[in-house]
Amino acid sequence: MDWQEFLTGESGRHELSMEQTQTLLALFSRERVPLNQTELSLTLSISEPTVKQRMGEIYRKFSASFPELDNHQGAGKSRILHTKLKQKYYQPSQPVVAPYPEEFISLIEEKIRRFCGRQFVFDTFQQFITDNPHGYFTIVGDAGMGKSSIVAKYVWEHQSPCYFNILVERRNRPELFLKSIRRQLIDRYQLPKSEDADLPTLLAQVAGKLTAGDRLVIAIDALDEVEQEPGGNLLHLPKNLPNNVYFLLTRRPYSFDKKQLLVDVPVKELDLRDKEYVDFNQDDIKEYIRYALNTDLEYKDKLRNWIQSRSISETIFVEQLTNKSQDNFMYLRYVLPAIAKGDYKDLSLTQLPDGLQEYYQNHWVRMEIDAKPGQLMEIVLYILLEIGTPIPCEMIAGIAEKGECHVAQILENKWVEYLKKQEVDGEICYTIYHASFLDFLKTKREMDSNRRIFQEVNQRIAEYLEEGMT
Repeated sequence: MDWQEFLTGESGRHELSMEQTQTLLALFSRERVPLNQTELSLTLSISEPTVKQRMGEIYRKFSASFPELDNHQGAGKSRILHTKLKQKYYQPSQPVVAPYPEEFISLIEEKIRRFCGRQFVFDTFQQFITDNPHGYFTIVGDAGMGKSSIVAKYVWEHQSPCYFNILVERRNRPELFLKSIRRQLIDRYQLPKSEDADLPTLLAQVAGKLTAGDRLVIAIDALDEVEQEPGGNLLHLPKNLPNNVYFLLTRRPYSFDKKQLLVDVPVKELDLRDKEYVDFNQDDIKEYIRYALNTDLEYKDKLRNWIQSRSISETIFVEQLTNKSQDNFMYLRYVLPAIAKGDYKDLSLTQLPDGLQEYYQNHWVRMEIDAKPGQLMEIVLYILLEIGTPIPCEMIAGIAEKGECHVAQILENKWVEYLKKQEVDGEICYTIYHASFLDFLKTKREMDSNRRIFQEVNQRIAEYLEEGMT
């Protein structure tokens, strides 16, 4: 774990806001000497009074771990905090280990990197825990509304056991869920002879170890992506729970006759689409856009250049982009970087796509996929769609019957924002990043199911796999 990763972890453990986390990372960007107040102001493009206010909150939150910050009067607190954090970072007897599975660390860190708002969700869940001795709390929302990010943020701050169902990685089966949660609970609560225990038994064992005031919250993302045989609850979640045991769940909407969670304990659903949350959603979307404009070191300067070149005020940009986003954070995740990279240099604010699906279609048209069917860009994308699991560039090139360097260019330049890179058995592999883009591609496949490209891709995959077996 490098220095910046360590600082990000400490920020989460001390419940710093996104702006405070960015300030801490900038403050200690030089590992040996902290920035001073003026340097910090220039680095973050904020006023010195704002820097002072943020630092005051940072010192207050870290004082629980380092009382010296409260006891010290006047200047020098940044050096005290820097020294204490460095001591913790280099202390060999107490390594900093994330309390969640290694398979989800990169996902969690990515989801919380630009996290903003959603306090109303956390407050509602906390109230549910306060009001009920046990139970299931489900967050419902459309693709891109930030459900996975909410779970990631909660897990990061509360160090909860977790599982993220990921359809495009085939990490969405009950047996995989149970294996992961069992390992987490055994390691965390020192449960002897539990390697083959079922979930109700594990929960009962943990409940017996909880001290007064302690609770077990297990967070599970994307129940809608679970694949299992008909019958029973999703992931075989138990109908009954011991006291002080709760599940925080997320899913997309589905009709009442689809898979349900049938339980005999208190349940509550928070549907992010409900009218009562419209203002909260829009406030959080605006906070995300303002963060990109004013704080995000990667994009803020280029975004400001874009709006200034069009004589657009920040207020108008925030308001209109909020309307275009349709309360969808995934839309912003794509559109804001695209603006910063210059993809929309010839468009006005009103010409930006409306909503996530129009954004996907807009990108599809700009890539000239339909105009030039059968090009390598399209073949690579449909190989990823048809394979459905993380695969290396070499395998994609083999199926496409093209040079590996040409395929790598496509992966890293044309489709990079839609793909997730991860290391599998020592190789860099690629999968489609988000279920909403997967849905868009499947729609294309259904609309064009008779196109020769699909037959060709599937034939190439079959031939490649057959050759590998001989």
